[in-house]
Amino acid sequence: MCSWCWGFSQAWQQLQTALPDTVTVTRLLGGLAADTNAAMPMAMQKQIAETWQQIRQHIPGVDFNFAFWENNQPRRSTYSACRAVIAARAQGRQYDLAMTLAIQRAYYQQARNPSDEGTLTELAKELELDSQAFANALNDPDTETQLQKEIQQARALHVDSFPSLVLEYRGEHGPIPIDYKDYQTMLEAIENLI
Repeated sequence: MCSWCWGFSQAWQQLQTALPDTVTVTRLLGGLAADTNAAMPMAMQKQIAETWQQIRQHIPGVDFNFAFWENNQPRRSTYSACRAVIAARAQGRQYDLAMTLAIQRAYYQQARNPSDEGTLTELAKELELDSQAFANALNDPDTETQLQKEIQQARALHVDSFPSLVLEYRGEHGPIPIDYKDYQTMLEAIENLI
């Protein structure tokens, strides 16, 4: 549910395709905003909507459905979407990215609220996951434990913004500068380090 991550998705997919076979990708969920049922303050809604506008202007081809702000009760709550990725991943690694993309499309293109458990359950059905297993995993304490573990791993890697790329090579960790428009600059940075 990070709008800059949505903006980064095309460059990220291109980078993954171009990476050498010797590079293994491990995705970590960063959490972003803890659970809450409180409505997002209007000032924050305005700020995020303005960020969407900035992203549209900065990254060609990225679009947002601004009807989200009229059609939903926005909450600053992303942990449920993170747990949905973990719950989907439990049914196969391929569902990790599939659920992430489904959440992003629902949020940014379809004006659906991925802070709502009902939206997440609908997305699981659309991905043809076992709905009951997904619902059980979504609220399982082990899923929350896994989320907290990934958040701590990200923090240990000094990830303090989203999206972030960190390369582990020979026991050392180093950030890879994000380029939203050209995956090749990131690929070159990785190749130079390895």
